[in-house]
Amino acid sequence: MTLELWLTFFIASLVISISPGPGAINTLSSGLRYGVRNSLPAILGLQLGYGAQIIVVGIGLGALLAASTTAFQIVKWLGIAYLVWLGYKKWTQAPLTVDGVAQLDDGPWTRFWQAAFVNLTNPKATVFLVALFPQFLNTKADQASQFAIMGGTLILVDIGVMLGYATLASQMSRWMRSERHQKIQNRIFGSLFVGAAAMLAGFRNH
Repeated sequence: MTLELWLTFFIASLVISISPGPGAINTLSSGLRYGVRNSLPAILGLQLGYGAQIIVVGIGLGALLAASTTAFQIVKWLGIAYLVWLGYKKWTQAPLTVDGVAQLDDGPWTRFWQAAFVNLTNPKATVFLVALFPQFLNTKADQASQFAIMGGTLILVDIGVMLGYATLASQMSRWMRSERHQKIQNRIFGSLFVGAAAMLAGFRNH
């Protein structure tokens, strides 16, 4: 993977992590109730679930590519269409209720496993990874190393973003609960998803 391609993927990873979803809401709730330091078990738990999804999707896409290049290209373009649809859904998404997340136990291991299951049981994460990975995969290069780089990047970026969310929640709880601010954020990221889909549609990596 070239540096230029990795930087593009890094930016995409950043947009994915910042865009509010179940993992972000879990972290915001934890940050509001426990502060940044005590939110670390939940953040690490999210990465366990995320990592498991990345491995499963990587193995599946590798098998698909080995079976049929044409099928892989179909998945690639369906992924672009999905990004456009996701942008529309994000633009029109209703504000999320941070306080509506299930109450967390005081134990760090409980917070860890609850957060892990948030990502493990999120089918949207699987679909999104299936949509994202083919856009950056060079089918003529070693697949394992590419998936390792992309998976590692996603997890490291997500850790950083979740730490940021926990910090924001602990310091700016009133702002994070504002419906108006959430609507503005949703529309910004909805536009970014559609823009990313348009950019990837014109990108040729293989």
